[in-house]
Amino acid sequence: MTQAVGTFKSEDVTILLKDITGFVEPIPTKEREKLIQSGVHYSQMLPLEYEPSKEYLEAYENALESYSKLTANAVAAVSEKIFDKKGRCVVLVSLARAGTPIGVLIKRYMIKRYSISPEHYTISIIRGKGIDKNAMRYILNRHRAEDIQFVDGWTGKGAIQNQLKEAMKDYCGVDDRVAVLSDPAFVAGICGTHDDFLIPSSCLNSTVSGLLSRTFLRDDLIGDDDFHGVAFYKNLKDKDKTYEFINAIEAKFPEKAVFEDKKVFNRGGIDEVKKICKEFGISDINLVKPSIGETTRVLLRRVPWKILVRSLDDNEHLAHIYRLALEKNVDVIEYPLENYRACGIIRNIADV
Repeated sequence: MTQAVGTFKSEDVTILLKDITGFVEPIPTKEREKLIQSGVHYSQMLPLEYEPSKEYLEAYENALESYSKLTANAVAAVSEKIFDKKGRCVVLVSLARAGTPIGVLIKRYMIKRYSISPEHYTISIIRGKGIDKNAMRYILNRHRAEDIQFVDGWTGKGAIQNQLKEAMKDYCGVDDRVAVLSDPAFVAGICGTHDDFLIPSSCLNSTVSGLLSRTFLRDDLIGDDDFHGVAFYKNLKDKDKTYEFINAIEAKFPEKAVFEDKKVFNRGGIDEVKKICKEFGISDINLVKPSIGETTRVLLRRVPWKILVRSLDDNEHLAHIYRLALEKNVDVIEYPLENYRACGIIRNIADV
């Protein structure tokens, strides 16, 4: 098994992914969307990375400045809850790729707050395919099952949490509840907040994730004994902002976290998504991607149909979404969202 390359430091994370750089040609967004909706699994392809415009990068930098303190507090809140539950022997296992920089931050907070340096791994879990069993075997050969804590960035509908719960049926003693910074879906085991706030790393793709691609799983390149695959976008090395993000958040770590929960609505995240599907005549729930993070992903690497936002005047949270929607000529509609500030809807294949 081969560990992937990337720009994360080895002292921050052990990357349990196979390097497939150069073996898979990234596919343009519209072509990839047609393949996905025709039945090809997204993990069998690599997306062509969106290269941000100057205006979009400015929106990201503004988001980093505006939300570094809130993100840092969410990291602190999650870290303290994890420590209270797992103690000094905790093993962080982040879900690649959005979870990886968050796992790095949790590790760094624990070093500062508790003077412990937990082991931190990043592994692949793929919706509809499951978790990387070779990576799980690697970790469980070295650590106790009860010490493992899975980490991700945020929840949308809760699909990955559901996938994780299903996968952990095969691993006695491993906690199947993920820890995230933002949990507007109300499905995570641990969260920093239930508020759908802008985590700045959600604004970018590989350039805030060690220049690593989404994880990849295809039989011709990933053997029975291999970790799931990942590609290294070394051509983007001069645009790498991974440690700009990590260092900016770390600089705002509080002495102690403040956890402020928000009102629990009558409707859970998945119920709100079902309501949107009904109102907009959408038969495939996978085309609806709620939360700021998921809406950003729709605009960055899918073919969007519409963007729903709680308020058209919410430049504070959604400026980068407005910028992307403008660049891609996508309608932004005000809609009475409850759990979320934004929701992306992917265009149906019939219209692509």
